[in-house]
Amino acid sequence: MPKGFYNVPKATNEPVKSYAPGTPERAELKAMIEQMRSEVIEIPMYIGADEVKTEDVRNFTSPHDHQRVIGKYHFGDKSHVEQAINAALGAKEMWAELSWEHRASIFLKAADLAAGPYRAKLNAATVLGQSKTAFQAEIDSACEFIDFLRFNVQYMTGIYKEQPESSPGIWNRLEQRPLEGFIFALTPFNFTAIAGNLPAAPAMMGNTVVWKPSDDQIYSANVLMQLFKEAGLPDGVINLVYSDGPEAGEVIFNHPEFAGLHFTGSTGVFQHLWKTIGENISKYKSYPRIVGETGGKDYILAHKSADAKALATAIVRGSFEFQGQKCSAASRVYVPRNLWAEVEGYVKADIEDIISNRMGSPEDFKNFFSAVINERSFDKIAGYIDRAKESDKAAVIAGGGYDKSKGYFVEPTVIKAEDPFYESMKEEIFGPVVTVYVYDEEYFDEAIYLVNETSPYALTGAIFSQDRYAIDYAAKKLVNTAGNFYINDKPTGAVVGQQPFGGGRGSGTNDKAGSMLNLLRWVSPRTIKETFVPPTDYKYPFMDKE
Repeated sequence: MPKGFYNVPKATNEPVKSYAPGTPERAELKAMIEQMRSEVIEIPMYIGADEVKTEDVRNFTSPHDHQRVIGKYHFGDKSHVEQAINAALGAKEMWAELSWEHRASIFLKAADLAAGPYRAKLNAATVLGQSKTAFQAEIDSACEFIDFLRFNVQYMTGIYKEQPESSPGIWNRLEQRPLEGFIFALTPFNFTAIAGNLPAAPAMMGNTVVWKPSDDQIYSANVLMQLFKEAGLPDGVINLVYSDGPEAGEVIFNHPEFAGLHFTGSTGVFQHLWKTIGENISKYKSYPRIVGETGGKDYILAHKSADAKALATAIVRGSFEFQGQKCSAASRVYVPRNLWAEVEGYVKADIEDIISNRMGSPEDFKNFFSAVINERSFDKIAGYIDRAKESDKAAVIAGGGYDKSKGYFVEPTVIKAEDPFYESMKEEIFGPVVTVYVYDEEYFDEAIYLVNETSPYALTGAIFSQDRYAIDYAAKKLVNTAGNFYINDKPTGAVVGQQPFGGGRGSGTNDKAGSMLNLLRWVSPRTIKETFVPPTDYKYPFMDKE
């Protein structure tokens, strides 16, 4: 069999297309949206070589038009989860034995498919199924997903190339084995790219996977699975199931071959899963790897020297792009009193423009802002808004309206809190609500203290200042408050290969999706020492007579 040390194509970030009027990508996406919205597709589960259908068929609708059915999916039960585990284990040996360059080729092909023939379909599915604007979908389901695949292939080769030193007469080698058993990937609704990466990253390293997406993301998950299969991913390597979460967990976390969890979702769910794994630890063949990116209460801290207009723009974009449904979205802002009047004016003007002119269906490309994902989310967000309206510790100063008659629409909303520990300053809302606390500009240390102590999360954060000493001081004092820290920029928009993403504290294990660190969690190293001429006498020189 031919052998070689192979260099993979150098990874570069996929260029983000503009979708401006007159561009070919705009026309192509509009046509694809129109085509997909005109048909109701049937979505099976993908288990081994089978497209599995059940009698429990459920509707999939658009959040911005919840009366319009765009797909029907087949919902599974425990037996389908067991079937998926068996398929993953059955595929494991051949997949793990496959030379790494062939695994690399499959995922590089998947990246090229996403960049070309699948681009409009992935983006259209994300627009229709998750109510992302064309540009937000492009950043997510096209560019970030492509970047995850290409950069992970490059990181994979770096991992394999890392080798130990050898002494004379000895050859030391290091091999990276996939984990023993199967991986469970549990993925969120808000990023198609994350939904694709969580099963793909372990699979790239030779593991086989059971993948359960959010029920609210099945529409685009189906497209991802079609893309993987067209790229040549063998049957059983990634198995896509839709089922009740606790039922799936009961099967998976009691299985002796459970080897790892790749998770993005809420902190509460992740902590429950971790506890369950711990309680079952004696059942497993090996200690499972647990990788999670969870909640956030992401902040912007402004110094008295900050540029007011730049700060206001960061608040609006950072808080309200994709309706605030990003783990990294700005959710609490600390503004010095000397800047507040100017910042407030800019933010209110932008929100008024969004509500009047830029809010509605993402199928209309003029819109900046659309619906939240489902009724449960809508009701939760509306509750925070209502309580703020009634509170003597806070007030709604912009937005605050909501309506779910056609879609789950909540206006971009700003709450001004008089109490820095008011509930919307502390708790994750995951919607288009940002809370501002105005502090005395001479008490910057107090504001830093509040950033550090108010929230249990530590995902993203930003400092706005024109004073380099203040930037340096805040960055050091806030070192543990954010895994991704931004200077004079909104706390969203991490790019694979540039800002690997993840946080600590209540925000996850900080294993940095989009970096070599994440891929290392899905392998188990074995060191090999070979001695060319082994000794034949047990005695050592020090034992000789004088």
